[in-house]
Amino acid sequence: MTAWRDAFAMQAKACRALGSPLTARICEQLAPILEAGDDALARRVRTWPGDPSYRADSVPLRLCGALHALVLNGDDPKLAQAYAEANDAVLHRSISQAIQDNQSRILEWIEHAPQTNEVARAAVLIAAGRFLAGLLGRCRLDLLELGASAGLNLNFPRYSLVANTEHDPPFLGERQPEVWLSPEWRGTIPAHALLATGAARGVDLNPLDPARDGLRLLSYIWPDQRARLERMQAALALAERYPPRVDRGDAADWLPARLAESCPHGRLVYHTVAAQYFPAATRGRIEAALQDAGAKASPERPLAHLSMEADGGEGAALALRLWAGGGMRRWSLGRADFHARWIDWQPKET
Repeated sequence: MTAWRDAFAMQAKACRALGSPLTARICEQLAPILEAGDDALARRVRTWPGDPSYRADSVPLRLCGALHALVLNGDDPKLAQAYAEANDAVLHRSISQAIQDNQSRILEWIEHAPQTNEVARAAVLIAAGRFLAGLLGRCRLDLLELGASAGLNLNFPRYSLVANTEHDPPFLGERQPEVWLSPEWRGTIPAHALLATGAARGVDLNPLDPARDGLRLLSYIWPDQRARLERMQAALALAERYPPRVDRGDAADWLPARLAESCPHGRLVYHTVAAQYFPAATRGRIEAALQDAGAKASPERPLAHLSMEADGGEGAALALRLWAGGGMRRWSLGRADFHARWIDWQPKET
């Protein structure tokens, strides 16, 4: 099996595991269509120069996003109808026709890497903020996000979290009607302490503008996952009132510069399912910047680093480090589904 076909098979398997059987079926139908095709899109995919799998370039999700954009825009009603039917033959025909009818648009679309800016991951940020508030009291923290995409999760203090437990769900976020997060909650409930936040700023190699790029952000959400689509629409609406600030740049250059700036209080640096896309050299420079700034931290100006990243186990590992004078403290906060459908909150200092 060639690398590109392997990528579609791997993506289909991953989509099923993450609760999107429709996207899995789309990937499975795309593979034979592209193999048999003699058009520019088929040739582009079959001769992709890099790693086309989700480990790197995510070519299947680029193509799925291009097709979903046609549905969301109302440009392809037949494809939309095929998405609503559980019939692989109809899906195959509709995808083939959509590719023929929209060749140039799809070719342009797949030149851009997927950026989902998964809003549900903000549930982890809210919980970690509560945890930090319990440690730091009313100390204010500026927010610095790496791999921020459109910056929607810079607004996490304005989102609301209802932990979906067996008992009455506790309220863990700010009362904003637009964005409500309700993951399946396992483990303990974070303390009901409010994290005081200051300025919020992010960085991305290719930052998206929520106002301009809303369709692109929505298109990368899998079409049979309505709750994710509704969250994204709500977060985009909130971003109109509170526009996130995201700089274009490399996190390895950006973070040391931000940490070197004068700040009267503390900082929280965070990233969610982003570090795996950073080159090793970038990760090394980020770590060096954190260690250097951490050595200068104090109780009045602490530095915290929160990560939600793959480590080979189930879902993503949630890790927190804190410098507040007197050395670094480290916690494992538990684990979470990559789309934050569930959070297993088990904070333990290590």
